[in-house]
Amino acid sequence: MAAVAPRPDPTPSAPSPGAQVSRTPDHDVGDGAALRIGVLTETAEGEHRVALDPSAVAKLVAAGRTVQLESGAGAAASFPDEAYIAAGASVGTRAAILANCQVLAVVRRPDDALVAALTTGQTLVGLLDPLNHPDMIRDLTARGVTTVAFEFVPRTISRAQSMDALSSQSSAAGYRAAIVAAHAYGRYLPMMITASGTATPAKVIVIGAGVAGLQAIATARRLGAVVTGYDVRDASRQEVESLGAKFLTSSVAKGAGSGGYARVMTDAEKATQQKELDAALVDFDVIITTAKVPGHAPPELVSAATLASLRPGSVCIDLGSSALGGNVAGSVDGTTTVTAGGVTLVGGGELAADLPTSASQMYARNVVAVLDSLAPNGQIVIDQTDAVHQGIVVAHDGEVSNAAMRAVLNLDPLSDTASAPDHTQEKPA
Repeated sequence: MAAVAPRPDPTPSAPSPGAQVSRTPDHDVGDGAALRIGVLTETAEGEHRVALDPSAVAKLVAAGRTVQLESGAGAAASFPDEAYIAAGASVGTRAAILANCQVLAVVRRPDDALVAALTTGQTLVGLLDPLNHPDMIRDLTARGVTTVAFEFVPRTISRAQSMDALSSQSSAAGYRAAIVAAHAYGRYLPMMITASGTATPAKVIVIGAGVAGLQAIATARRLGAVVTGYDVRDASRQEVESLGAKFLTSSVAKGAGSGGYARVMTDAEKATQQKELDAALVDFDVIITTAKVPGHAPPELVSAATLASLRPGSVCIDLGSSALGGNVAGSVDGTTTVTAGGVTLVGGGELAADLPTSASQMYARNVVAVLDSLAPNGQIVIDQTDAVHQGIVVAHDGEVSNAAMRAVLNLDPLSDTASAPDHTQEKPA
């Protein structure tokens, strides 16, 4: 997203009716003062991404912001401190950044130590997984922290597309899933005709034709596999077939919900769908699953019985894997295991972290877009009449403002808040 040029007049324009300016004595932006943005080293195990890359830092600095980076924060993504300094950032300690910055940009949800360090007037922006961590949202709200979660970006609003970190990271995960599958599969993916004979191509099925699924399909096709895309939404057929893959769906092919999500099916529909899927899966060499349900355990799509029926050497990549379970029976997020029957099972709920440079670059653009929306004139301004702000801002000024989050916390709806999309539907990543 293009950087916003600094205004000649340092005095910000008056906020729209309903907008709330986030200012406190400890973290006062002040009229015309540069917004101070901090980037910390991610602490989640296996996380190699960083919230801002040097290119994004240069855009923010050109727009009149200041950026402070914890030393080494970008190292795992191949961005050395020197690259950030050249882009206009300063490098310092974690404690100094927490004490000085008004905005903290993170990739994954904060650990307990970071939550405890945040204070009134600061803004936290990231993939915070709020529906699965309501107690964290309560704590941050009580501390007066403005909480901005990418999970609530309204995908149906075109101007919010540049903020859609779920899509950017799902794209990286889908690409990586196909690469990991090719590495784990002990045979050729494409047809190979050699002097020693012909190797038949691998048969790959990708379950879920969302962003991750479509990227996995496209990548597996580029690698030469024979690919099938599966989705309960028959409307996905055109997208799958446009990538040169076959399309498979259930006889229960009315799974479309609102906002691009797949609706939760009835028990009878699930049983029918699963029986049909089980019968189909045993014919594939590689299975990639992508279904997630924000705030709930992911649906199990590959049962233990189906795993036992797969050919030895088969591979399952589970992008729906999480602490709550996975799409594949026995999936453990972040872990690769081999079943007694010789099937390799990869729990890859955060597989985008294994493509840290590209994933960080895409994520950083999403962060810049959000900051351009929330702080167009040098200060954080939450406009409760703006549909995008209503979605992404989870809490502000000591109150949970997001409608879906309020429902999870059993809080009464805010009378002046528009209805939010249902984020609890089954969703291919």
